[in-house]
Amino acid sequence: MHEVRTRRSADDFPVSEHLAYKIAQVAVDPVAVPPDTAAMVVNRVIDNAAVSAAAVLRRPVATARRQAMARPVGSGARVFGVDGCYSAEWAAWANAVAVRELDYHDTFLAADYSHPGDNIPPLVAVAQQLDVPGDDLVRGVATAYEVQICLVKGICLHEHKIDHVAHLGPSVAAGLGAMLRLDVDTIYHAIGQALHLTTATRQSRKGAISSWKAFAPAHAAKVAIEAVDRAMRGEGSPAPIWEGEDGVIAWLLSGPERTYRVPLPGPGEPKRAILDSYTKEHSAEYQSQAPIDLARRLRSRIGNVDDIASVVLHTSHHTHYVIGTGSGDPQKFDPDASRETLDHSLPYIFAVALQDGAWHHERSYSYERSHHPDTIALWRKVATVEDPEWTRRYHSDDPTEKAFGARAVVTLRNGDVITDELAVADAHPLGARPFDREQYIAKFRLLTDGVVSPIEQQRFLDAAQRMDDVDALHLHVLPEVLAREPNIPPGIFTAGR
Repeated sequence: MHEVRTRRSADDFPVSEHLAYKIAQVAVDPVAVPPDTAAMVVNRVIDNAAVSAAAVLRRPVATARRQAMARPVGSGARVFGVDGCYSAEWAAWANAVAVRELDYHDTFLAADYSHPGDNIPPLVAVAQQLDVPGDDLVRGVATAYEVQICLVKGICLHEHKIDHVAHLGPSVAAGLGAMLRLDVDTIYHAIGQALHLTTATRQSRKGAISSWKAFAPAHAAKVAIEAVDRAMRGEGSPAPIWEGEDGVIAWLLSGPERTYRVPLPGPGEPKRAILDSYTKEHSAEYQSQAPIDLARRLRSRIGNVDDIASVVLHTSHHTHYVIGTGSGDPQKFDPDASRETLDHSLPYIFAVALQDGAWHHERSYSYERSHHPDTIALWRKVATVEDPEWTRRYHSDDPTEKAFGARAVVTLRNGDVITDELAVADAHPLGARPFDREQYIAKFRLLTDGVVSPIEQQRFLDAAQRMDDVDALHLHVLPEVLAREPNIPPGIFTAGR
């Protein structure tokens, strides 16, 4: 556990004590990747490909793909869905948008939020460009997960309205450093540059949420690749980036009076943090995963949902204020809100899950669904309240009591009250139906159906599970599917110019 606080420029504060340097030491540690960690890396590579396939025709994904395809190279990285090789940082950009667009991949929640699967696209892209061995890619991904999850455990960004990708930039830089077996000083400067350039406000996740939510981690990934490239050429970084008098803690976080405590693995300690993260069964913000399962369970007890007078979800501070009524966002009750906004509206999600007894990554967000009169009526009967016990459990260090769910109090028109609660989603490692390789493959089959040919599906699954050819970690989408991509107006970057 490392104490991290602001230091004066005049202080005797050696580089070896900088948090960025300690993270770089974690990255250069030659400790072997445990088999269960390596197996989970494979699961998350499969998961990322699955959600990318489901998002292939989404407008932000098509836009990012077009931007990347304007940078063809003779030998480089692969852009999801299409042929050819492209510059690694732009391939990472396109692929990271595809992974993030549907809010359907993995999550880790502690002092802050994260989607650590966002680390995978930039590492795969660089591995493809440099023909890195699969074992080194696995090592890099395990390191990136470790660093991001440790930062999320120790440093809260959202209370200062800083977007959580400020933890992603350093983790990608550290993961790339581990994968490429760079020296500690090079990784240290790459981490400093990446953090310096990836701090942004949380307005991207507030009010009317735009498509930038999908681009935000892609931007951090692209910035981190470029930071590593500069550091490899000998360029330095602002330092100490977290602890400096004009650094992140002093001016963007809690200030010189605050000491943060950041856990990092010690020398020789295996990297296992990926095992603490969890994927999604449903395409929605993670804190709505357990409430969706709870709604499905409650539906049979309620009977006719038209008989509901009110629903109150007692939940954690984070859930109440980010995706609940504590946010004060009227957009969360607007049928014309963007998909990104509805994805962050627990009242909407709970109402639809109650009515349908299911959740679908497309149908549940459709215009017809959000505008259905009985849905709107039920939606406006749902409210959230913060419950101190759920907040305590949200922040618990004990994985057996850590909870991201809610207690639902459903009052019917006749006065009857039905209550139920669910601490973790069914797909959570401690849930009713935890995900293992079989479930990841099933999710992949479901989301690639009609998008990728069965032969290509199997080719990718075989390659991902062998992890011996990084160039094979790529999916070819059916041409007739890509032919239906939305019409994107031309921009500055156009293929062939």
